[in-house]
Amino acid sequence: MNRERALVTGASSGIGREIARVLAAQDCDLVICARRRTELEALAEELTTSHGTTVEVVTADLSGSAGVEELIRRAGDVDILVNNAGFGTSGNHIDLDVKGELAMVDLNVRTLTHLSHHYGKQMAAKKSGRILNVASIAAFQPGPSMATYCATKSYVLSYSRALRHELKPKGVSVTALCPGPVVTGFQKAAGLNMGSMVMMSAVSAHKVAAVGVKAMRKGRREVIPGLMNKPMPLITRLTPVRMQLAIMDSVLK
Repeated sequence: MNRERALVTGASSGIGREIARVLAAQDCDLVICARRRTELEALAEELTTSHGTTVEVVTADLSGSAGVEELIRRAGDVDILVNNAGFGTSGNHIDLDVKGELAMVDLNVRTLTHLSHHYGKQMAAKKSGRILNVASIAAFQPGPSMATYCATKSYVLSYSRALRHELKPKGVSVTALCPGPVVTGFQKAAGLNMGSMVMMSAVSAHKVAAVGVKAMRKGRREVIPGLMNKPMPLITRLTPVRMQLAIMDSVLK
């Protein structure tokens, strides 16, 4: 049997690492990419030992086009693309370092678009393939104190929906994974201190990964892990924008 080959970005920790583990358990060979080589090599050794998976490690800074091009060159042909690499910041937008905000747009938006375009075209040519783009529940509403992050995830969701419509007739599925709070290092890295009420809806990174891969396998358009998080799209459609802003401002501050 021909084994599937999957590329997972942002695989050194959190959701990306767990997605790599789920795919390895499904007998996929992997290309895993992030900036931290030590963590990637440890994951590669774990997956090879546990599942007999062939794992290629690519260390690259994907916030720049040179890193993306190097990843594409090293990864070659893949059957599954998981765009997970990304980060967030918190604080009043004009008080944050603009270089960091623009780097976030580059990684969360430009890199995801570049990889989806390249591999979407490659998959369409062979009439098979799957793309899993990691968005966020933050994609469904504006987020004061996380203005850029929420906007980038809104882009990922909208882009994934449209790309799915275009590629579905060509045998390629595109799924947007939209997790709410996840028990990872994301909050600390973003400078967030989420309240206990918000973290009540938190889902483990492994659960998010399992739900996301299952939805991708089924060819679903999008999926929101966690029972408490699922009503979010309906709630935002029914809630005036000024109320959404007030709620998110309270939650994120």
